[in-house]
Amino acid sequence: MRLRVLVVDDEPYMLQAWKKILDGQECDVRTLSDPHEALVILESWKPDVAVVDIRMPGMDGIELLRQAKMRDLDTEVVMMTAYASVETAVEAVKAGAFDYLTKPFENIESAALTVLKAGRHRRLIARNRELEAMLEVKDGFEGLVGSSPQMKKVFEMIEGVAYSNSTVLLQGESGTGKELVSRAIHHRSPRRSRPFVAVNCSALTDTLLESELFGHEKGAFTGATQTKRGLFEAADGGTIFLDEIGTVPLPTQVKLLRV
Repeated sequence: MRLRVLVVDDEPYMLQAWKKILDGQECDVRTLSDPHEALVILESWKPDVAVVDIRMPGMDGIELLRQAKMRDLDTEVVMMTAYASVETAVEAVKAGAFDYLTKPFENIESAALTVLKAGRHRRLIARNRELEAMLEVKDGFEGLVGSSPQMKKVFEMIEGVAYSNSTVLLQGESGTGKELVSRAIHHRSPRRSRPFVAVNCSALTDTLLESELFGHEKGAFTGATQTKRGLFEAADGGTIFLDEIGTVPLPTQVKLLRV
């Protein structure tokens, strides 16, 4: 993906020079001579790098840099000046500049490399933030990852029902993550320290399903050689997830209403 670079300088020949230098470096370049207009473009276009002259009429480069930082813009700023001094370099770095170039450039390739480094640095920081956000979501919602409006709505619903003791109905096609959502609800609820039990209702026969859910006493039927605790009892105080509950026979569903 091409880097976006904004060059701000009141000298037209410098704007033309930068455009010529960076056009051959896989960059999309915009040039401006008005620092006030540059602030507007910084917010709307969101360039990766701004190359800004320090001495300009109306607003100097240091002030433009400060304004950009105050507005929490992520653009990296490379300052340049023909009036180099240790004091101005220190001031620029303290204000948040990525680097500092002195005009005229002794080495054009080196100047271009400074801009490219700034752009890559900005992209790396942005990528790290994305990964951190994904990890936060993953940690908070039991492996559920997403930032779309639809997923944000799912996360809000999880938060909304987690502290309820009501039965929750999760609907969706097979493979859409119903069990992940149920685990997220459990782990954000006051029941998180108690068991989470998942049951695939469609994988069990009618008789076996009732035995698994409700348990049985020794001798209750042929083959019942010992008392078995049911899954509802095993999940006591926690959460039981009944997957594919629509496949459960109606008589068994009626019994579930009495649990």
